[in-house]
Amino acid sequence: MRPQLARTCWAAACTCFLWIGVATQPADLRAQTPTRIRLGTLAPKGSSYYQILLAMGEKWRQAPGGVSLTIFPDGSMGGEADVVRRMRVGQLQAGMLTVVGLSEIDPSVSALQNLPIMFRSLEEVDYVREKLAPMIEKKLLDRGFVVLFWGDGGWVRFFSKEPVIYPADLKRMKLFAWAGDAKQLDIMKAGGYQPIPLETNDILPSLQTGLINAVPSTPFYALAGQFYGPAPHMLELNWAPLVGGSVVTKKVWDALPDETRTRMMQAAAEAGEQIKGRSRSESNQAVVTMRSRGLTVHAVTPDVEAAWRKAAEDFYPKIRGAIVPADLFDEVVRLLREFRQAAASAR
Repeated sequence: MRPQLARTCWAAACTCFLWIGVATQPADLRAQTPTRIRLGTLAPKGSSYYQILLAMGEKWRQAPGGVSLTIFPDGSMGGEADVVRRMRVGQLQAGMLTVVGLSEIDPSVSALQNLPIMFRSLEEVDYVREKLAPMIEKKLLDRGFVVLFWGDGGWVRFFSKEPVIYPADLKRMKLFAWAGDAKQLDIMKAGGYQPIPLETNDILPSLQTGLINAVPSTPFYALAGQFYGPAPHMLELNWAPLVGGSVVTKKVWDALPDETRTRMMQAAAEAGEQIKGRSRSESNQAVVTMRSRGLTVHAVTPDVEAAWRKAAEDFYPKIRGAIVPADLFDEVVRLLREFRQAAASAR
């Protein structure tokens, strides 16, 4: 559900650091050379995500002690599983990943995304993420990764060659699925669907050749990846939020001075909020743009929504414990009930 579209590198960051107001820095930081952090992501070069990361990197460079951030966009370091693997062996020190990649570190993250039609609004997504973040961040930390920020890219919807209105329509389609996620593939097949496991950089050519004819994607990624050309139909169903975040290895994080880490975390928090806000607005604008270029948007009527909700709920017993840890699945259900009750009382 996210394309890989070119590499970039801030080659002068280290040199620039050497000339930054040395006399104003604490003595214990002056002698240090800047820490180099290489970050891999699927985000397209030139996108708002990429630009926000660049701005974050500039703030890191200006922090006491200085940190040189090099960004590898467009999946140039491979798929998300590859980015995690490269972080573990030290080839990369950070990544901006979706739940798919973060789940390679710890499956608890799947509770934020892999629950189709369970979230009814982005406000619910924010609430659940805020409540679960401390627990999930602790699990990631135990695995050797520090969370810099959380974010999301809006709603995942279905793009297809032919109209997909009801679940039965999707079952006739050859549907993109993430390569390597055997449990999800088994669940989809058991439900009567036809998942085709691929890497994200294979989505567009596979749509063009007919290897697949449907793909779940946010509108922003569908526009950036040009999926809407060979898949010119979109069902306006909020299937699931595309949740993600940025992490850095604990090894490199622990080696940084406290003041440097504080400034870096402040800049990262700002970047996460900017990415969340921009991605949600850009997702809506992407639909307008694709419509002007021939995309057909199929509205969701109450009976269509009911059919998809039933199809999703049929999957829940299979998802609980297999994809989303059972305790976290139950906690999401509890938190959503809590949020909806509070919202109803406030009316």
